[in-house]
Amino acid sequence: MKMLGLRAIRKKKGLSQLKVAMDLNMSRESLSYYENGKRSPDIETLLILSNYFDVSVHFLITGEEFVSKYR
Repeated sequence: MKMLGLRAIRKKKGLSQLKVAMDLNMSRESLSYYENGKRSPDIETLLILSNYFDVSVHFLITGEEFVSKYR
């Protein structure tokens, strides 16, 4: 699963893969794999990334803000 929003939000905030990886105590390679769809993060990692970037898990995966069908 390619995480379309992860790369977008990282670049929007002007952060390098290395900076994010160091802040979150993970390898830069892992972050790169998540961004490129070579590996999928587990739920815990998704939540950590979501909190770090202050975006929803939905945004990290799709690159789109969540809109409820039940407004």
